[in-house]
Formats: sequence, C-alpha cells, structure tokens
Amino acid sequence: MQTPNYIKSLLIPTTRKPQGRKVWSIDLEQVWLPFFTATNTMGDTAIPSQAIGCPLRLGYDKTGAVRFTQSGRPLIKVAKELADSVRLVRDNFTANLLNYAGSVIRENGDGYKAQVELAQKAGEPIYQHDRVELDSALKAQAEMVAQAAEAIAEAIAVAEAVAVAKAEAEAEAKAEAEAVKPNGKKRELVTA
Repeated sequence: MQTPNYIKSLLIPTTRKPQGRKVWSIDLEQVWLPFFTATNTMGDTAIPSQAIGCPLRLGYDKTGAVRFTQSGRPLIKVAKELADSVRLVRDNFTANLLNYAGSVIRENGDGYKAQVELAQKAGEPIYQHDRVELDSALKAQAEMVAQAAEAIAEAIAVAEAVAVAKAEAEAEAKAEAEAVKPNGKKRELVTA
C-alpha cells in the first residue's frame, strides 16, 4: 500500500505562518475563507455570502446586550455558519485520519504493531525521567507548603504572645490607675 498524497502533504512543513484569527487553530482569513469560498464556488457548500463577507461577529447575550470578556473587551465570535462548517471539516478530518490508521492496521498489522512497540520503548526513558522529576517537584512543593505552614504557626504564636503581653500590660496599668488616690497619692494594693 502506498501512502496517499493528501496524507503525505499533511506531513510536509510549510514556511508561511498565518497571523490572524484562528478557528480550530487554523487561520480564518488565510485558510478557511478561501477554502469555503472555493467550496461555495464549486457548489460543494452553501455558506451564506454574509457569513463569508463578515466572518467575525459581535457577541450578544440573551437580552440582546453586547457581551464583554473578563478583560473588558467586546466578545467577538465567528459566524455560526462558518463555525459549523469548520466543525464539519474537523469531524471529517478526524474520521479520515482514523480511517487511514485503520487501513494501515488491516494491511500491515505487524508493521504497525512493531512501530507501536518501538515508540513505547523509545518513550519509556522520557516517561521515567519525567516521573522522577515530577516526584521531586511534588516533594519540594510539599516541603515549601510545610515551611509556610510552620512560619504561619510561628507568626500566630508570636501575635498571640504579643496580644497576651499587651492585655497584661493594660490590666496592670488599669490597676495602677485605680490605685492612685484622687489627691495623687498611691494606695497600696493588698492581695489576699
């Protein structure tokens, strides 16, 4: 079996990188609009001209008021007809990828199985390394949390001690103030 050209073309890097609004991680203006204009031209789709002519729309809530993002900018959406068509292409693309993988498995099951085993063996050291690094990071994070909790507990203990000392000082000052006679002489406090 030979790999179809449309599959080979998916694996060739391109030098041009679009910079506009993306739909399904693909540029709307550079890719989707020319594609859907072509499919409309050929009669393969019937996307309304207004959706292609104005693909970005202001978002509204149920009451008809303009919606805003959390950052305060107005919400901009892709026209529903275009978004639905992109979703259809995405679903068909996924189905084609799975269909191709299934046909390779049917026609060359041993080769596919060998490729899977090779990939698993090659990925095992990376998996092990990442697992060790994650364990180490989690331990370090747990130690930092424990140290922070300890520091907070110490701060609370100090604050409580300061509050107790302040309360005792205030009580002592109040007792001394009560012990002073109206003529300014101190009275002896007698404790039993």
